[in-house]
Amino acid sequence: MSGFDFKIKYNDKRSNARVGVIHTVHGDIQTPAFVPVGTQATVKSLDNQDLEKVGTQVFFINTYHVYLRPGLEVVKKFGGLHCFTGWNKPLMTDSAGFQIFSLGDFNRQRKLCLQGETLQVPLVKISDKGVIFRSHLDGSEHFFTPEKSIEAQMILGADIMIAFDECTFYPATYDYAKQAMLRTHEWASRCLTAARGKPNGQALYGVVQGGIFEDLRKQSAKYISSLPFEGIAIGGVSVGESKKEMRDVLDWVVPLLPAEKPRHLLGVGEIDDIFSLVERGIDSFDCVMPTRLGRMGQVLVRKVEDRGWKLDITKAMYASDKRPIDETCDCLVCKNYHRAYLHHLFRARELLAYRLATYHNLYFLEKLMQDIRQSIKEGRLAQLKKEWL
Repeated sequence: MSGFDFKIKYNDKRSNARVGVIHTVHGDIQTPAFVPVGTQATVKSLDNQDLEKVGTQVFFINTYHVYLRPGLEVVKKFGGLHCFTGWNKPLMTDSAGFQIFSLGDFNRQRKLCLQGETLQVPLVKISDKGVIFRSHLDGSEHFFTPEKSIEAQMILGADIMIAFDECTFYPATYDYAKQAMLRTHEWASRCLTAARGKPNGQALYGVVQGGIFEDLRKQSAKYISSLPFEGIAIGGVSVGESKKEMRDVLDWVVPLLPAEKPRHLLGVGEIDDIFSLVERGIDSFDCVMPTRLGRMGQVLVRKVEDRGWKLDITKAMYASDKRPIDETCDCLVCKNYHRAYLHHLFRARELLAYRLATYHNLYFLEKLMQDIRQSIKEGRLAQLKKEWL
């Protein structure tokens, strides 16, 4: 197989939505694509066969967590994450930036600060060189640089890597957002230099930052687009801002990105958000929402009974409910189990509860993405959006 490639197959005539395919050495990713998060090299409660059955094309592994445990040397002995996990389809890794910058009280101490203020940052110290941080596992000190992030991701062997960036949290001042953006730009160039020796099959995405400030976002989009990244990621959204502010960021950024490169939105995945980002031209996005909700007993459904797109299966009202989770869903959970049984499993804290709820939630989202891709091909995305929203 050849290396990384992206092709657009269909464009929606009424929006910026598009259907494409990302080609990797471990298989193709049909876009727009939802990317589940497998924080510690596993999508919690599911095995690889489950992921294939629900339709998962690629999942996202957090470099920070795998770096700390089991460690890069362990993964290196297996030749990378694919052999270590037994997953033979595409994988993405993040830069470790988001996890590092969200350690401890870091967000609360930094997000409202003005440039030059004295800060108390107990777990993280940041400079232009890189970031010193302490492990949340044992308190050990580590130093991460753009070069080290790329080195780690190359060892992990992900098909798609993310450049090291400084995530701008909400609400950040203009001064801080600008400082973080400029540092992200400098680190982007260093990441590209460090990645020169990467295998042909690995792709590196640059990250657009700039907070909720239009001029900064546009400046960042233009700069990152000018660099020879294989794809572009948009960061610093879904960190506390409103949905309108998130949509505004996409409206500013996406038109400035190269059309021929894939676009990934970091950390977004609510049902209504999906339609917003797809119609603005996003090709892939990752989110912990369906898996995290599943472990909490929150299962996804078509919008019925004025309950939005999820119901809490742990509530007493479902103790004798003979219906499947969602009567429109044909996943194996909805075909074989009813709400009352899932209610019982969660109340009894049986491990099967987490697997069944997570399986259903991921299948539900993958089916939605299949429908979205088909609707774009047939020119009826707006109609599908209306049916759902």
